[in-house]
Amino acid sequence: MPRELLIQVAPEVAVNPVLLKDHLARLMHVKIADIQHIAILKRSIDARQRAIKINLKVTVFFQDEPIVESKIELPQYKDVSNAPEVIVVGAGPAGLFAALQLVELGVKPIVVERGKDVRGRRRDLKAINRDHIVNEDSNYCFGEGGAGTYSDGKLYTRSKKRGDVDRILQLLVAFGATPDILVDAHPHIGTNKLPQIIQDIRDKIIEYGGKVLFETRVSDILIKNSEVQGIITQNGDVIEAKKIILATGHSARDIFELLDRKKVLIEAKPFALGVRAEHPQSLIDSIQYSCDFRGEFLPPAPYSIVKQVNGRGMYSFCMCPGGVIAPCATSPGEVVTNGWSPSKRDQATANSGIVVELKLEDFKPFAKFGALAGMEFQKAIEQKAWYLAGQTQRVPAQRMVDFTQSKVSVDIPKTSYVPGTTSVELGQVFPGFLTQIMREGFVQFGKSMRGYYTNEAILHAPESRTSSPVRIPRDNETLEHLQIKGLYPCGEGAGYAGGIISAAIDGEKCAIKCVESLR
Repeated sequence: MPRELLIQVAPEVAVNPVLLKDHLARLMHVKIADIQHIAILKRSIDARQRAIKINLKVTVFFQDEPIVESKIELPQYKDVSNAPEVIVVGAGPAGLFAALQLVELGVKPIVVERGKDVRGRRRDLKAINRDHIVNEDSNYCFGEGGAGTYSDGKLYTRSKKRGDVDRILQLLVAFGATPDILVDAHPHIGTNKLPQIIQDIRDKIIEYGGKVLFETRVSDILIKNSEVQGIITQNGDVIEAKKIILATGHSARDIFELLDRKKVLIEAKPFALGVRAEHPQSLIDSIQYSCDFRGEFLPPAPYSIVKQVNGRGMYSFCMCPGGVIAPCATSPGEVVTNGWSPSKRDQATANSGIVVELKLEDFKPFAKFGALAGMEFQKAIEQKAWYLAGQTQRVPAQRMVDFTQSKVSVDIPKTSYVPGTTSVELGQVFPGFLTQIMREGFVQFGKSMRGYYTNEAILHAPESRTSSPVRIPRDNETLEHLQIKGLYPCGEGAGYAGGIISAAIDGEKCAIKCVESLR
């Protein structure tokens, strides 16, 4: 019968089916010809020793044994053209997977998205990169697919307790993602491949009777007797529904302001903020793989690092091997950075957010804004960075060692950030306590990763949209808002997710609870 094994092999063996079969034959003391098929179940890299190994979990099928591999198929969706309707606000992963789940359960989703469809977004991304023009409704954060679509498509999550991660990965494969995402320890689709998958999800929602409305921004939520009645769009159109899944993402400041004005309960939430650091990928490879050249069989090396500095966590966030830094402002008069990688991760540089955890007490200077204090703290830093860099989409930048020594960098080399950089002493961008933590933290990083602390590394400021600065509270069981019946705060924007997978899981959970309340 088939045998399941955990093995360690050299990188060149892991990528070569012939060498892998030979290795397994010798390991199991059988002939190569006896092995019919090898299914790789899990794959990860062990770079703790100088001789790097690949960890594999495999199933070996011998001759004359039936090859049994699970076939991944889409669920049986139902025609919901005439079914009860639920409004889904936002077409990011939370909104799209909520809509898919509604269709599967026989309920009609009406998805309203302020931005453009996934292809239409490209023109606006070009405008912000090349012409420094920010479209407030269509940018790296807003539009079909949400922030993750054009900022990497990472699928790794630690949120195993939140729901069925494998179900989300399998759905993505069924919609066209590479099956490797089911195998790799840190799965990643890539910004170049994710748009087609997003489009196919949307097409499926429409095929079975759901609606998807682009360039449709919510200007008001209709509430009567503490129960939702529907929404009003920016054009004055009214869409009625007794159930609303609010999946607007972590940057929908106008929605947070709307809820605050309507006295709908929201809360300030701590988040993390810092810079985006860019190194040559070859330098990160040499640090992580302890070699001068990683060779053709290893992927560009990622890194993950965490330190406690003055009682605060300082850590890498959304690390992008072989990637680039992108401009992610959502309004004129601010600059924001993020990073992404194409599927091959073949760019010459590596970048990562390096951020410091904030506390509610840090927002005291903005206390007059109440629950929006953290958002205003975030906004103030983004606006100051915009001003200091020249009031375009150029960002303040500084060499890493220069930053720790409070020196303005004499020159900033060209980085992957297309709009460009301006040499600024980054201590001017951040509050003093945050600057001091980062200065000490980068020195500590260099002690753990020899070679990391270098003036070859360029810091771009700010990395400020790590998570929502607001939580929209909901009941733990029903997932409805604590005050407003029929309103389901969902995903990253509501403070209940942190990435594509966890947002998708939360979208499904909200859809299930929503349907339960309809029956």
